[in-house]
Amino acid sequence: MSRISIRDFTSARVSLGRAGNGMPTEPLLALRLAHARARDAVHTPLDVRSLRGELSEAGFQSIAVRSDVQNRGEYLRRPDRGRRLNASDRETLVAQAGDFEIVPVIADGLSATAIHRHAVPLLALAMREWYAAHYRVAPVIVCEGARVAIGDDIGASLGSKLSVVLIGERPGLSSPDSLGIYLTWQPRRGRNDAERNCISNVRPEGLSYEAAAALLMFLCRESLRRGLTGTSLKADLQQLTSGSGAAESGVPALR
Repeated sequence: MSRISIRDFTSARVSLGRAGNGMPTEPLLALRLAHARARDAVHTPLDVRSLRGELSEAGFQSIAVRSDVQNRGEYLRRPDRGRRLNASDRETLVAQAGDFEIVPVIADGLSATAIHRHAVPLLALAMREWYAAHYRVAPVIVCEGARVAIGDDIGASLGSKLSVVLIGERPGLSSPDSLGIYLTWQPRRGRNDAERNCISNVRPEGLSYEAAAALLMFLCRESLRRGLTGTSLKADLQQLTSGSGAAESGVPALR
């Protein structure tokens, strides 16, 4: 009979063994590598040109903008400046405002690695659902030096009812490439986190693209129908992805 280890059920660093007063060499080197990957994810710049090329190949129009930070160091020291557009880009978006229901935003956040790996394939699934529902979708906004709340400034500038921000999440020692999605109804400066919905840990080893896109579509549909996001709008992911319950009711239950 084979021995069952807790490590068979988690990627967390547990039951690593000991070598004297420390860890064995192999897990120690793995920890240092994970730490280096997390640091790289934070400091690696977003390749805007490459990302916009991928979006174009996928058939999506995009606009590149920047937050009010001047460099990566300032981004890390001044989160407030990463939450707003620079004045020039804000004027550019205001001039292109329209009757949009959804504005998709791709933001580097704390992991450009996550954006380059996951943003376009996830957005492609979401766009397919939005177009099928005949939503009025703004061009994809690609933003450098961005925090989550940049979607408020972008959404308000374009006059969109709903902002959907795909952003690189803070790297962990087991997930340097985790993508987050934030939805905000009637985005504008001053919105707080309780007024948003979040879908986190989107990556092949976490929440799959398909599950994330299904949950995102549900939240978008309910947000536009009910005129809200945040703590009053919740979805049961298990019911949404289970098949039978969702198929019978058409939408997952709110809780």
